[in-house]
Amino acid sequence: MAKKILVVGSINQDLVLCMPRMLKPGESLICSQYFYSMGGKGANAAVAAARLGGAVDFCGQVGADETGQTLRQTLNDEGVGTAYMAPVKGCATGLAVIFLEDDGSNRIAVYPQANTAPRPEGWLSALPEDYDAVMMQLEIPQDVILETAAWAGAKGIPVVLDAGPAQAFPLEQMRGMEILSPNETETQALTGILPDAGEAGLAAAKKLMERGGAKYVVIKLGAQGCLVYDGLAATHIPPYPVKAVDTTACGDAFTGALTLNFLETGDILAAARYANAVGALTATGKGAMPSLPTAEAVSAFLKKAEE
Repeated sequence: MAKKILVVGSINQDLVLCMPRMLKPGESLICSQYFYSMGGKGANAAVAAARLGGAVDFCGQVGADETGQTLRQTLNDEGVGTAYMAPVKGCATGLAVIFLEDDGSNRIAVYPQANTAPRPEGWLSALPEDYDAVMMQLEIPQDVILETAAWAGAKGIPVVLDAGPAQAFPLEQMRGMEILSPNETETQALTGILPDAGEAGLAAAKKLMERGGAKYVVIKLGAQGCLVYDGLAATHIPPYPVKAVDTTACGDAFTGALTLNFLETGDILAAARYANAVGALTATGKGAMPSLPTAEAVSAFLKKAEE
């Protein structure tokens, strides 16, 4: 039976501008292409887990506009439940403008709007309690994250927190998490340490665990793979080398895959290896949601990597 995951997070309309390089101040630059797709760290992670075989519900907010209706339908088309996705009157749906350079690097400007609007009173009481995990990110208000974590903890539901985007956050109020997974810049924002695959990564992981009390800390290291810390030892999981086209949503895909595979196997190291493969595959396509791989694509990728 598919593992049931609740994602409480952000959802945006992405506008992707493809350009040879980033603009200089005061400069105009001709773009080679633009396109729209669904994004937001929460929606990306939800679709990633669903494409990999999870039974996923998304709990987030869009505007009471045509864009919000389109994004809801897109989630439904991906098999993600949207019964707990609320339209907010008087708000626009969140928008992210992604500046994608030819070398695959990007810069993202986000207008969160409906994502940060107040939640309806009693919204948590409407949620079912039969989830195998709750996944969250930091693109929604901190009080929503803390309230959801307390609700999940009281129900005995494991919490996975992707600690992005980088910001100060009261990890001490999230004690009891199953998995805490920031990337390098997010780790530095939370610990003051820029992690690597060695001693700096271990020092940062220890500090994260001290602050948040998570059972596992998994630091995403981009081209260096990831570092897994279980409170006793740190294990570096090397990356799968690929030619990166667009790194948008790689971290979101990683966390979605990590959560689902860990629920399926109970093996955090195996889950991290699988998540590395999913993140690598995501980097080979353009756009957030369009680049998220299916379970079949990941299996083929891993099979080829082992040859």
